[in-house]
Amino acid sequence: MNKEKLLLWTLAAINFIHIVDFMILMPLGPQLMRIFDISPREFGLLVSCYTFSAGISSFFGAFVLDRFDRKKILVWVYIGFAISTLGCALSPSYPVLLAARVISGIFGGLTSALILAIIGDVIPDSRRGRAMGLVMAAFSVASVLGVPLGLFLASLSDWHTPFFLLTGLSVLSLGMIIKYIPNITEHLKNEIVRPNPLLVIRRVTSDSNQMRAITLSVMMMFGQFMIIPFLSPYTVANVGFTELQLTYIYMAGGAFTIFTSPWVGKLSDKYGKQKIFIIFMLLNLIPIAIITHLGVTPIPFVLMISTMFFVTSNGRYVPAAAIVTGTAKPENRGSFLSFNSAVQQLATGVATLLAGIIIGENAAGELTNYNVVGYIAIAFSLLCIPLALRIKVVS
Repeated sequence: MNKEKLLLWTLAAINFIHIVDFMILMPLGPQLMRIFDISPREFGLLVSCYTFSAGISSFFGAFVLDRFDRKKILVWVYIGFAISTLGCALSPSYPVLLAARVISGIFGGLTSALILAIIGDVIPDSRRGRAMGLVMAAFSVASVLGVPLGLFLASLSDWHTPFFLLTGLSVLSLGMIIKYIPNITEHLKNEIVRPNPLLVIRRVTSDSNQMRAITLSVMMMFGQFMIIPFLSPYTVANVGFTELQLTYIYMAGGAFTIFTSPWVGKLSDKYGKQKIFIIFMLLNLIPIAIITHLGVTPIPFVLMISTMFFVTSNGRYVPAAAIVTGTAKPENRGSFLSFNSAVQQLATGVATLLAGIIIGENAAGELTNYNVVGYIAIAFSLLCIPLALRIKVVS
């Protein structure tokens, strides 16, 4: 296996752990809401606090990431991530878990930005779609292996167990970072005066192309994260699944996207990233419309629709990530992607909080107004299409 593949597999492993760390809380929703006796709004805060802190850390990271060797800063950030994940595992109550999630988000946000910056620095645009497809396949593996395994372990013991497992995996992947990721310093060799925070903000906001890319990221988050955090609680409360049966949704969706994610990356390089993005964005509207209107439904039909949701959601993200990454030049890529990650994470938090406010709970314990959330998500998704067509890739 050549050095580029080892690097990409290492980034995929990091992405896998980071994604499971974020995702595992959502399917654990029914269990956490029962154990801590919390409302949909309080659960929404538990999910969104991670993304808010990730957004804030990414924002401040935008001012320093391009000043250092990518490998060195990734090592330090990932050590912090491993320690904070252990903090989640040891949390005895809702307030303590809330605080631990905030700290996890701080390091998780920087990890996401660094992964994209490293891909942008090392992989040329002609192969970047494939590289994004491979690294983003971590989402699929997280869905088919990580999250179901976490849910299974939680059902055998309690919700703390998945976080202990993630802590152990974080330590192993830290070794992979040290061994397989080279020192990346090319961006430091360009003779450029590093701007202060205000200049970073001004540079991004004055670039209309980059602002369109950031706006696309925001719209995409609203189109997805008004739906995703409450998918598990809704499926249990309204559709009739047990907490253990939730694993079927993630296993089925993840199993398909493991294969479709790299395939979408190849299609993006061959036929154009914007064209493939639009196709999958339109296809994604179908499962959103159906999922948010389900009542008690047979398992096979739910799995078919939820799998389509996973495949099309992932399918629109792979080309979008390549489009957004390509709007920045190497010497400024880290700061731009961190800034973008900050806005993206904050948008995710706002979308989750907004959905938590709209969604209610009736006397029977069923969630209400999920269909309203679906309509809003569809509207934001449609707005992404004309926006994506106006973004130009410069590197």
